[in-house]
Amino acid sequence: MNKAITLAMTGASGAAYGLRLLEQLILAQQQVYFLISEPARLVLDLEMGIKLPAQLTAIQEILSERYQAKSEQLQVFGSKQWMAPIASGSSVPQAMVICPCTSSTLAIIANGLSQNLLERAADVILKERRKLILVHRETPLSAIHLENMLRLTNMGALILPANPGFYNNPQTIDDIIDFIVARICDHLGVKHNLSKPWG
Repeated sequence: MNKAITLAMTGASGAAYGLRLLEQLILAQQQVYFLISEPARLVLDLEMGIKLPAQLTAIQEILSERYQAKSEQLQVFGSKQWMAPIASGSSVPQAMVICPCTSSTLAIIANGLSQNLLERAADVILKERRKLILVHRETPLSAIHLENMLRLTNMGALILPANPGFYNNPQTIDDIIDFIVARICDHLGVKHNLSKPWG
């Protein structure tokens, strides 16, 4: 199994992006450390009709079955699990993706104000010079958003807005979702068959 990637979902709109990415990571035989905030669970229910329980073991079982993950391939952590491997640079994963990423999460990470495991995991990724991808999903952007994005970009993070292209002539919402997820996978070096490259 490949080295772990952390996937975190926050309460921004666009829950389908996060779940589609999770599916692709599992298919690509990546080990996945998964974090989902309480607002993200609410948005998942609102946008996709998927009700995940609060219990971490139940979430892990449901998602492992849904995406046919191998034993131990998917590990779900809670916001206060400070002994999780992603909380320390000594066992840092190769990359972290926050998909979708709220503006508040963006601001907290940009200013080093981590208060929970998701924010701490991002802080660790930055300090260890690993790949951090933030799939921001809000429009329009204020000067605060742009300043935080610039700060994170200067720290080495990649801001990848959920801003799909249409040159592939998408026919369905799934096609639009796949465009973004394909770009994320490209930056992670994860193989996929979601979309054809330009040209």
